[in-house]
Amino acid sequence: MPNLIPPKIPDGEKVDFDDIHRKRMEKDLMELQTLIEVHFESRKKEEDELINLTERIEKRRSERAEQHRIRSEREKERQKRLEDERTRKEEEEAKKRADDDAKKKKTLTSLHFGGYMQKLTEKRSGKRQTEREKKKKILSDRRKSLDIEHSSQEKLKEKAKELWDWMYKLEAEKFELQYQFSRQKYEVQEDQERAKEIDTDVPAASNHTVVPPVSLIPHL
Repeated sequence: MPNLIPPKIPDGEKVDFDDIHRKRMEKDLMELQTLIEVHFESRKKEEDELINLTERIEKRRSERAEQHRIRSEREKERQKRLEDERTRKEEEEAKKRADDDAKKKKTLTSLHFGGYMQKLTEKRSGKRQTEREKKKKILSDRRKSLDIEHSSQEKLKEKAKELWDWMYKLEAEKFELQYQFSRQKYEVQEDQERAKEIDTDVPAASNHTVVPPVSLIPHL
């Protein structure tokens, strides 16, 4: 163990141990206060970081909850739209089936009633159809049902073209019939003029043949 040499005290000076002790205590106190301040600053910084972390976690949790709520609402709206669309289609199909059934019943009733009335009329009259009835029947057979209630745009275009072609054909037939009617009328007038000339040339002929009237209306 080395020998300890006490500090040399200058001659003629008085050493104040109390002052040395006081200064030492003040220095230690300042160091302690500095350590305490550093500790509290570090603690406050850690607490602030913890608070920020907690706030970020809560914010993220709130955002996720909001996103989940929005997705749930959108899913509910989508399901509701699908349900409404399915209900609408079912109602339309039910209405269409009801309309089709009503049309079928009406058609069957009309056919049954029409056949019954036709048989009853034939039984009562016992005569053949007149020319007017024949024309009505021909026109009724030619008259086509449109049936365009549930048709698409392409079907409507095709139907319009079909009707146009049909009308064009009817106009052509009408023109042909009018031409035949005019020609027959002209020929009949020529025959009548010739008959008048013959009657004028042979007034005494008593047994001349009477030409029956010719129907000028062509049969449809």
